[in-house]
Amino acid sequence: MPIATNDGVDLYYEVDGSSDADTVVLVEGLGYGRWMWRWQREALAERFETVVWDNRGTGDSDAPEGPYTIGEMAGDLEAVLADHGAESAHVVGASMGGMIAQQYAIDYDRVDRLALLCSSPGGDDAVEASPEVQARMVAEPEGADERETIRHRMAPAMTDVLRDDDDLLSRIVDWRLQGDATEAGRNAQLAAVGAFDASDRLGGIDVPTLVAHGTADRVLPFGNAELLAEGIPDARLDPFEGGPHLFFIEQADAVNETLLDFLGGD
Repeated sequence: MPIATNDGVDLYYEVDGSSDADTVVLVEGLGYGRWMWRWQREALAERFETVVWDNRGTGDSDAPEGPYTIGEMAGDLEAVLADHGAESAHVVGASMGGMIAQQYAIDYDRVDRLALLCSSPGGDDAVEASPEVQARMVAEPEGADERETIRHRMAPAMTDVLRDDDDLLSRIVDWRLQGDATEAGRNAQLAAVGAFDASDRLGGIDVPTLVAHGTADRVLPFGNAELLAEGIPDARLDPFEGGPHLFFIEQADAVNETLLDFLGGD
């Protein structure tokens, strides 16, 4: 069980695929554990070596007292790749993971290609979720148990494609209960997201970048993708029509095809 350490914080990670292939590291979103990459990990491991890890505060990694910063978590990513011995890597981040990936590409020099899914540069121009969506994502419905509360909070991040697939949604709830952040860890990560602002530093990202985003994202609306694509010099924007925040689950086949095409490019 490989463990990297950054400033005394132990970070759990897993490696799959061929060690002879290029490395792809996957960085998950706010509060989510490694389960969220189930839909991409297998497809990518057929052509790449994949590294999946738990952010601080999540799953099998340590959960130090917060608040955290995106800079600290970018340092965690550097520790994971250094411990693994990867001289370079393609970095794929979703939501908060995309923020960590942006910070990492600005601060460190291991990135070959960068893929930002359903993310945001932060800052004053960032497009926020509506007050109704923000309230829904932290709501505690009266009389609801833990499983029902997770489903209730997830609703803005999905469409009927996932909402009506009760078997899959039940398994996702199981994975979340087993591997997501603690409440304290999630709050510490939330503080990092709230303070993040790379809007005036996007020009410092000097690697080929894919910006992929669902056009119906209510958590981090599509306008954030446009800000990223406009601010990063070598960026390509791929809209996923009708995709919600969890478009990489609901439209997994199309997302995987896009990632394989981009990461395997010359």
